Amino acid sequence: MTKKTIHVSVGVIEKDNTILIAKRQKGQHLEGFWEFPGGKVEAGESAEDALIRELQEEVNIKVTSSKFLFDIDYAYPEKNVKLSIYVVSHFTGEATGSEGQALQWCAKSALQEYTFPPANQAIIEHLLA
Repeated sequence: MTKKTIHVSVGVIEKDNTILIAKRQKGQHLEGFWEFPGGKVEAGESAEDALIRELQEEVNIKVTSSKFLFDIDYAYPEKNVKLSIYVVSHFTGEATGSEGQALQWCAKSALQEYTFPPANQAIIEHLLA
């Protein structure tokens, strides 16, 4: 049986030489892990449109400029994910956890101090290169 692939847009949100990360909530896949904010791409939606919508819904910011970095295809035992990664360096609003999730601004150099899902490791490696 073929596992379904879930397409997710991910924002590497930059502000004052820090990156915004969010903690996955109880009941979510990989709960308690930190991640870069984003969410699922809906049918008929572009990855960039999903990024803009999800960041408005989840962290209360309005993206004014984003740049596509790369895609990551990752196979977890229970599902496959395709992550479309964008750098967001221009936005309006103050980031808040609209869905009750903890948020943290952290220096790039500190990213390795947090536990991220395995699919996010390529993002961290890119940011630290």
